[in-house]
Amino acid sequence: MRSIFAKILLWTFGTLVLSLVAFVVISILIARNTVDRSDNIFRRLAGMEMTEAIYAYESGGSERLGGYLGHLRKFFPNADHILTDAAGRDLATGQDRSALAASTTDTSWRPHFSVDDGRMVIGMESANHRYKFLALVRPPIALLNFTPYYLLILVAVGGLSYLLAVNMASPLRVLAQKVEQFGKGDLSVRMQPRRNDEIGHLGRAFDEMADRIQTLLTAERRLLQDISHELRSPLARLSFATELVRTAEDRDAAVARIRKEVTRLTSLVSSLLEVTRAEGDPSVRSTQPVRLDALLTEVVDDCRIEADARRCHVELHFAAPASTRGDAELLRRAIENVLRNAIRHSPEDAAIAVGLARKDLTAVISIEDHGPGVPPELLKSIFQPFVRVQEARDNVTGGVGLGLAIAHRAITLHGGRIWAQNANPGLKVSIELPCEDPVRPVPAESRESVK
Repeated sequence: MRSIFAKILLWTFGTLVLSLVAFVVISILIARNTVDRSDNIFRRLAGMEMTEAIYAYESGGSERLGGYLGHLRKFFPNADHILTDAAGRDLATGQDRSALAASTTDTSWRPHFSVDDGRMVIGMESANHRYKFLALVRPPIALLNFTPYYLLILVAVGGLSYLLAVNMASPLRVLAQKVEQFGKGDLSVRMQPRRNDEIGHLGRAFDEMADRIQTLLTAERRLLQDISHELRSPLARLSFATELVRTAEDRDAAVARIRKEVTRLTSLVSSLLEVTRAEGDPSVRSTQPVRLDALLTEVVDDCRIEADARRCHVELHFAAPASTRGDAELLRRAIENVLRNAIRHSPEDAAIAVGLARKDLTAVISIEDHGPGVPPELLKSIFQPFVRVQEARDNVTGGVGLGLAIAHRAITLHGGRIWAQNANPGLKVSIELPCEDPVRPVPAESRESVK
């Protein structure tokens, strides 16, 4: 059986039927056990009735016995009392009661069930074995009288089981349809469940998965389009320069042109590899404690030559030491990309401020230049691949528009965030990372600027 709807319905209905059967059997056993264990008062009452019936018969014959039995019927309307002789003859009416009397074989008050009319026969024999006293008791509630109620319960529970099966199976079928549509390429399908149970959690998990997959696939497609666009121009220039090597008189200039385009393609491929590494599997990435103040000092030292070539200088300020946990090389590349971008757009003889501060359990790194800044509408877009404020690329501006995208993805993978704002003049890029170490006092020499 492959349908969860049918499984729920059959299992619930089967459990109900089994419960009803168990209830009936247990009720019968309890009823019989209750009668079998009747206390002495019940037996003495029956013995007293038998004694009075014998006395009425012996003192007044069948007529007086009939009157006494009629008197008992007023108090016990659901029972017929009979006094017979040893052979089973009814002493009040003369009828043959041997079949009923035969069920009583001792002097105990024991119950028996008659086959012919369904009445319960309770009998007691006198001590001298001359008389037998019988009571034909009609049960106050017969088992068959419960049949309509049992059927009503079966119908009610069956209906509830059907609603339960529908309530559980329907959303699963809808989810299966959505998954099938999603698998066929419709990335916009969503469950949008309103339930708060496990099925609702499953639907929301599917929506989150679909959002991530759609985002990744969309970003991948956009990245491929951007890569094809970025590669088209240098490849065309490289092809043209190759032709110039054959025909041009100044072959050295043509070779230099080829070398320039090859360098640009190499830079593009290296940047793409950095993006791939930033988006790699987190489970295989090595993580360790990283001292951010030491990392910033190393990055500033590495970029100092490039800053000197641009005739600008970098100022490093430590408000507080801080450590985080992550991939030191990936963090170094992210911060270096931001700093090199600031150096590239900083005017000559200008200062670039690099700072490290603590805010509760968060480390804040800031890199601020005095360049032209960024149009407000592009402040968020500059962290996307191949986005450049200046479309023209030459030896001065350079870049392929992947540095800040690499930084953004690396910081995000470490549980932080990065954003930019215009400093008027210049651009200030801030990076927040979770701290691993508690706040410690800062030495006096760490508060001084490092130039």
